[in-house]
Amino acid sequence: MSHAQNPTLGVLFGLATAVVGSLAGAATKHLASSVSVAQIVCFQYLLSCLVCMPWIARHGLNGLKTQRIGQHLIRGLAGWGCFYTYYLALAHTPLVDAVLLRNAAPLWVPLVVLCWSRIMVPRSHWLPMGIGFIGIILVLQPGNDSIGSWHLIGALSGLTLAISMVGTRRLSETEPTQRILFYYFFISFLTSVPLAAHSWQPIAIGDWPLMFFVGFSIYLLMFFYTKAYSYAPASLVSPLTYFSVVFAGLLGWLIWGDQPGLLSLAGMSLVIIGGLLTVLLGKKQSLKR
Repeated sequence: MSHAQNPTLGVLFGLATAVVGSLAGAATKHLASSVSVAQIVCFQYLLSCLVCMPWIARHGLNGLKTQRIGQHLIRGLAGWGCFYTYYLALAHTPLVDAVLLRNAAPLWVPLVVLCWSRIMVPRSHWLPMGIGFIGIILVLQPGNDSIGSWHLIGALSGLTLAISMVGTRRLSETEPTQRILFYYFFISFLTSVPLAAHSWQPIAIGDWPLMFFVGFSIYLLMFFYTKAYSYAPASLVSPLTYFSVVFAGLLGWLIWGDQPGLLSLAGMSLVIIGGLLTVLLGKKQSLKR
């Protein structure tokens, strides 16, 4: 049976992506109490670079030749910024808040496309974007003493993820996937080294298993994500990413006792609704083209 003919497996792999993402977020939040975020990010990208070594060994340096180094740089810095700000938010905010604000990336994508490619946002996208951004405001809850700059940094992780997504899309028009991944991991690793060196501290033996899990989680996420899209259409798989918010909420409640208030729950619901509508409208527009 071909992959496209098994939507059940596609859904299962999509849910696996959400579960791994939530577990990695919980592991990072736990690690951040004893290991600096800069060290976690640096180690993560070091492992990712090592995963790319077999491909480089097979293709040699010729496989890395590119005419689009500038766009690789933008995509790499945006991807690094996404994870760095996301992990900072995880360290200082409830797990579900950080995961939600990062998963608000689809709401930012039309604005990033407007600034990057000068393509106007279709009017059909305005309503779902408005719904989603109202949800973000409810989650941030301006004036609440428990809400501060760390939530804004969490929102920045969603924006930088959107830039990374748009950059990947543009690069994929001419660049092979492995080359995009290598430049992303390598640029992010080089960016991470100075900050990690500045905040370096000994890592306890008991923290290393979680360090390796968080480090390899990028590969696991990409593996499950790719499998999901190979078995089912994007219109079915894309909305499943928001299950990571549900799983993160459960983990935050079970491990840290985080219980979001009614405003936060309402905001989360609006962000998810706005994100889903934005994704579905984007797929519909692509099909028309």
